[in-house]
Amino acid sequence: MAIPLTTLSSELIAAVGAAAPSVVHVVGRHGVGTSGFALEARRIVASRAAISREGPIAVRTADGSRLEARLVGRDAGTDVALLAVGVDLPPLALRDDPARVGELALALGRPGRGVRASLRMVGVVGPELRTPRGGRLEPYVETDRGLPRGFSGGPLIDVTGAGLGMGTRAVFDGADLAVPPATLCRVAAALEQHGAIPRGFLGVVVQPATLPRAIAASLGRDRGALIVAIDDGGPADTAGLLVGDIVVELGGEPITGPGSLRELLFDQPGAALHGKRVRGGALEEVDVAVGTKG
Repeated sequence: MAIPLTTLSSELIAAVGAAAPSVVHVVGRHGVGTSGFALEARRIVASRAAISREGPIAVRTADGSRLEARLVGRDAGTDVALLAVGVDLPPLALRDDPARVGELALALGRPGRGVRASLRMVGVVGPELRTPRGGRLEPYVETDRGLPRGFSGGPLIDVTGAGLGMGTRAVFDGADLAVPPATLCRVAAALEQHGAIPRGFLGVVVQPATLPRAIAASLGRDRGALIVAIDDGGPADTAGLLVGDIVVELGGEPITGPGSLRELLFDQPGAALHGKRVRGGALEEVDVAVGTKG
């Protein structure tokens, strides 16, 4: 049975009304305004891309109050910035069950004083994946169109007003998506504790490489990660790796190219890993202390 448009309209109005008190206007980098929302009573999430580590951060709430905010931490991998304020705000209710393709949703933002809403449809429910800057997203949502200007950092809500995630256009080039509630809560907890998400690195530039036939036969695979540049004094330099080495294994895991090396390192900050490299056509063992950056 069709739902009357007046009924649907009333439900959308109620959804915006339920979520709007949690949505704030944030002024961060170079005085540029963006959106955010209260994840907890005194904690706000916003787009990391709009928040600088330097300079003051101001927040304007739904009732027009202007608050000074403190940056707790930022994570480039998920585009999440966590801000602290000194007064209680109404946290956005987050939805526990996953979104479904085809359901209606609303992107909310407060690019100025008033809340703004943009109606859309859930177009994709993506799988858990690793982002280009090392973040990990639990299953996330993409809607059928891009975010309006000033909406980044604001929530995506369902028709009951429950949060489906934080809108961002800075995780993947050319893709607007919602960082899901599970990711927001996990990242916010880590930022609260550490101020950043620690990730591992070697300090190398690598490219795919084909292994010599005999080594490929012994390993059961024919690809590795060829080192083409090394940071002076970085973890790879300290371990004695050289330009021209092909990394084929670390921590017991096969390395078949830049992607597999990057993904293994992201979750191993500070780890001491035993590995294998190809140098001068010979397979050699090597020990590496993975670096940490956040």
